[in-house]
Amino acid sequence: MIDRPSPASVLEQEWLVTNGTGSYASGTIAGVMTRRYHGLLVAAVDPPLGRTVLVAKFDDALAAEGELVPISANRWQDPQAPLSPPDLSSLRGFRLDGSVPVWSFGVGSNLVEKRIWMRDGSDTTYVRYTHAAGREPVHLLGKALVNYRDFHATTRGGDWQMDIAQVSSGVRVTAFDGAVPFQLLSADATVTPVQTWYRDYALLIEAYRGLEALDDHLYAAEIAAVIEPGASATLVATTDQWPDLDGSNQLTERIRRDRHLVEISAAPDDVTSRLVLAADQFIVRRAAEGAEGAQGRSIVAGYHWFGDWGRDTMVALPGLTLATGRHDEASAILRTYARFVNQGMLPNRFPDTGGKPDYNTIDASLWYFEAVRAYHEATGDLELVADVFPVLDDIIAWHQAGTRYGIHVDPVDGLLTGGEEGTQLTWMDAKIGEWVVTPRIGKAIEVNALWYNALRTAASLATLLDLDGGSFEAAADRTQRSFARFWNDERGYCFDVIDGPEGHEAGLRPNQLLAVALPHSPLEREHQRAVVETCHHHLLTPIGLRTLGPDEPGYRGHYGGGPAERDGAYHQGTAWPWLIGPYAAAHLRVHRDPEAIRSLLEPYLAHLAEYGIGSIAECADGDPPHPPRAAIAQAWSIAEVLRIWRRLSNMDPQPRRA
Repeated sequence: MIDRPSPASVLEQEWLVTNGTGSYASGTIAGVMTRRYHGLLVAAVDPPLGRTVLVAKFDDALAAEGELVPISANRWQDPQAPLSPPDLSSLRGFRLDGSVPVWSFGVGSNLVEKRIWMRDGSDTTYVRYTHAAGREPVHLLGKALVNYRDFHATTRGGDWQMDIAQVSSGVRVTAFDGAVPFQLLSADATVTPVQTWYRDYALLIEAYRGLEALDDHLYAAEIAAVIEPGASATLVATTDQWPDLDGSNQLTERIRRDRHLVEISAAPDDVTSRLVLAADQFIVRRAAEGAEGAQGRSIVAGYHWFGDWGRDTMVALPGLTLATGRHDEASAILRTYARFVNQGMLPNRFPDTGGKPDYNTIDASLWYFEAVRAYHEATGDLELVADVFPVLDDIIAWHQAGTRYGIHVDPVDGLLTGGEEGTQLTWMDAKIGEWVVTPRIGKAIEVNALWYNALRTAASLATLLDLDGGSFEAAADRTQRSFARFWNDERGYCFDVIDGPEGHEAGLRPNQLLAVALPHSPLEREHQRAVVETCHHHLLTPIGLRTLGPDEPGYRGHYGGGPAERDGAYHQGTAWPWLIGPYAAAHLRVHRDPEAIRSLLEPYLAHLAEYGIGSIAECADGDPPHPPRAAIAQAWSIAEVLRIWRRLSNMDPQPRRA
């Protein structure tokens, strides 16, 4: 619960609700739109992508006892202009009730609670106002602001006239011929058509990001209701033709679903429960290619702007699905991605505008092995392993023979190499025009740690299936012998890349942690310990690990500014929360001290109430005080914290020294 939030916090803190198809609703606690991605109904018209802003917001106000109280605000073109309206003192508090954001507003002697949620599987957002305390009726007055644009864009309305038609219980909006119609409905309020453009909303976060920061929205409907003490009024924004308008019924359904997710996770504490509900926001439906319309599953990498990325999906799968008891969905994700494997490669990402997936990733396919291994460890399901094993075998064969972007096993030492000028292949994938900021061409350390882990995993899975895994073991043995080449004796930790165009890259980066953290480590124990200690002293922050040591040339400790400035810092010092997973696993392997890791996770748990409320950010500044940056909710950030938190709950709390 955030009691009487400060004026600054309500403008900076953001809420998010999702529906399991890639659609979402999100905004600031204050109701001020600060991003082009904010909206009350942002619908994935090509699930889980094609996200389109349909309903921007309800500008709402409450009236009682002769007092009119606006409960949302706007900022207009002049970034220095005050909020309109300027007074947000009616906001008494904000909290999450399960996954549902709840605002409390005072109007006269009355208290009104506002809730927003989406129906699972439906592009339908519910906004419910409940007269929670007081003796006088409260009048709800609102303006529905709509649009129809890609969520990456902004709108200049011009003379655009939408078709706004009165229908039973509200209005139907058709933005233009061929557009998906949507409705603004209520069984408790009158909804009357309007057609007036409101222009020049100032989007302060977009201005900070160096992007177009003005947006127009169409005032499409006037809303009015009287809410008696103890009663509620529900507004519905939807693409469904016949949605359920019963807000009480739909809220009960949402609460029931939240409780079910917590129950199947067997969450032992409130922290786990909160992380389980955060995890749910990223698991989405995706058509399974080649399966005749079968419903597959995937993972959205982050909100607001990410789609489903292969690497992020496989890294996040154990935490989001296995740590939450959602084994069937884990299986569906693995089967879905198996159908997209091409030339031994998993897709890097699926374009927002549709079309064929991009395959510019050297490690997503290797993370797939680890996801399959973790799935089998959690479930014992050999049927899935048998079904996807030919895919695993094919991936290894392609990598040994050579696939896209020069990715191949070096016949000299058995290590995996790859990369071409102008193409980003590792997770450090920022690109400015034709300039790849961290090209990492050659033999990247985490790629080869993943390759070694994949070979050992394939060998063990082959044994389980009564197949011959000898060739995998032989390749793994060779990789392990050659892995010693990564050790930089002069610096006392590992090279980040070897055999690159300019030789070995000695800059201190966190990627070497994976050579310690993965189930099969190719490093000697003394080197494992040195890697952990070095990363602890130079890269660890309270909210992630820096992507480059602060004493290294090119270090950038602040992530901000325009696209080029941000991308230039993205992996050059910016701290990433997801890396706490590899760090914690590596630390536990070396020190076997769960209490030390538990204490390191405390700031992440506090962060759940700081930025994207109920979730964990994509990244943070590498410099103190490490403010969160970029996406407000990132799949692998939540996944890795949840995975490690669940692992700690199963461990002896007392440290055991080796």
